[in-house]
Amino acid sequence: MPSILEWTHTVADADLDGLGHANNISYLKWMQSAALAHSAIQGWPVEAYAELGCGWVVRSHFIEYLSPALPGDTIIVRTWIADMKKATSLRRYRIVTNRTDQELVLAKAQTDWAFIDYRTSLPRRIPPQIITSFEIATLDD
Repeated sequence: MPSILEWTHTVADADLDGLGHANNISYLKWMQSAALAHSAIQGWPVEAYAELGCGWVVRSHFIEYLSPALPGDTIIVRTWIADMKKATSLRRYRIVTNRTDQELVLAKAQTDWAFIDYRTSLPRRIPPQIITSFEIATLDD
């Protein structure tokens, strides 16, 4: 299973804002899609969390925008688990594209996730079977 997932997307008109580049909300959607894909590949699709009765909710997002994503850009969202504690996990992202045969970092981001019981909405200790499904990874800046 990949400790770092690469999720690919082509920037479409629906992703753009009034300035003609990708809207901030589009970055969040891409991050969410990449996180869900990574979790599913590790054996934890949305349905598995529903069956377990618990799963992840966002505590916070941080995004540092470095360069705009433009219409037609093929972007790659690289995502990985940077740490996993008792009831939280930090997921990181690098959003890149290739322009003029060079990789360009568009944004660096992270999401702090909390593991909760879906019925009570209270934090819950991350079960061992989830912890062992994800490898902690690092990616140099």
